[in-house]
Amino acid sequence: MKPISFTKALLLTAVLAVTTCNAFAQFSLSAEIRPRAEFRNGFKTLKGEKDNPAFFVEQRSRLITQFQKEKIRLKLSLQDVRVWGSTSQVYKSDPTLFNVYEAYGDYLFTPQLAVRVGRQELDYDNARFLGNLDWAQQGRSHDAVRVMFSDSSGFSAHAGAGYNQVVPSEPTKLFDTYYAGGDNYKTMQYLWLHQDWSTAKLSLLVFNDGRQKPDSTVAYRQTYGVVGDTKLGPVKLGSEFYYQGGKDVGSKIVQAFLAAANLTVTTPLTPVTLGVDYLSGTGRGEAKNKSFVPLYGTNHAFYGFMDYFYVGNNHGQEGRNTGLVDYYLKTNFKTGATNSMLVHLHHFTSPVRVYEPGPANRKLGPRLGEEIDLVFNQNVGSDFNVKLGYSQLFETNTLEAIKGKQSTGLNQWAWLMITFKPVLFKNE
Repeated sequence: MKPISFTKALLLTAVLAVTTCNAFAQFSLSAEIRPRAEFRNGFKTLKGEKDNPAFFVEQRSRLITQFQKEKIRLKLSLQDVRVWGSTSQVYKSDPTLFNVYEAYGDYLFTPQLAVRVGRQELDYDNARFLGNLDWAQQGRSHDAVRVMFSDSSGFSAHAGAGYNQVVPSEPTKLFDTYYAGGDNYKTMQYLWLHQDWSTAKLSLLVFNDGRQKPDSTVAYRQTYGVVGDTKLGPVKLGSEFYYQGGKDVGSKIVQAFLAAANLTVTTPLTPVTLGVDYLSGTGRGEAKNKSFVPLYGTNHAFYGFMDYFYVGNNHGQEGRNTGLVDYYLKTNFKTGATNSMLVHLHHFTSPVRVYEPGPANRKLGPRLGEEIDLVFNQNVGSDFNVKLGYSQLFETNTLEAIKGKQSTGLNQWAWLMITFKPVLFKNE
């Protein structure tokens, strides 16, 4: 059967929505068109002598339907992500087909207790470990089931699980459960507990991640996390601690951690945040894996917008992730009634010793470099937004060593993103 094109899927969904909306107590149909132009000249990795800048426009298109009737609640989010020019002007079939970003159903046992089944975002707390990765046009969603409880006291509890398989043809899948998927778990289970108070909040997370090994066994790694913050007048204090144990797919024992703390002061002009993130790394000669991995978080939001660390980016030497210490200053101040300017400054260092590659093999200093991120935000309307960003990284020879590449010239990145996000139809 020939796959349906994204355009046809949009039209079909819209027609079904309009013709059936009266059958549901609540229904909404919304859309998102988000093109982003990027100039990359040292983004994610250092610019070499023979490297020419990259420029392209990538667009995300979504159609989101949500409806609820009595104890049933459903959400369907269709998505198309493409780079301008990837499809010819004249064609008979579109090589870029739509995919389903979210498709789940909720059953509400009571107003406080529900179960959700299907493809869904897992987005908790500040998205450090579990996030929807919204900056990336494709986002991140999981095939999972979760039970959700919340009450009027501010307490919430979620328990979820997933089991992944690659089955090209269901009728032919008669034996075996070997999972040859990409960088993904074969099985996972988690528990998240959260409490809100008037001036504070606290979350606890336990996450079990099972990865398929080449010998068909499964390596299980556990992550335990505590996230909290509190307000003391104009000052907000936040802290996090995560510990990872178990084993990795190479059968090494995992002993890794992340510790983070920040302080935000509200001033008459803008809030100012000072903080530090410490992610442990594995040093030369270590028998255990001491590199913390923020597995399913939105890393783009934390370790510099240029994505040099932890965004599909295993920075390190000799196959070892060297970890990261990130000292930062962040602010976001109004420049007008409908616009603002975000400014982030990062100072990166290595928590483990880095060595100069080659026969010299001398020890290098811990400083990796500095990054500045600037984003101008303009809200044109309730459903139309424009963002303009510029980032620059100032590298050191230590960063060159863990990237395995010498830098030439400025490492910079600029982008422009336009977002249309209207509600097309809503029936209460």
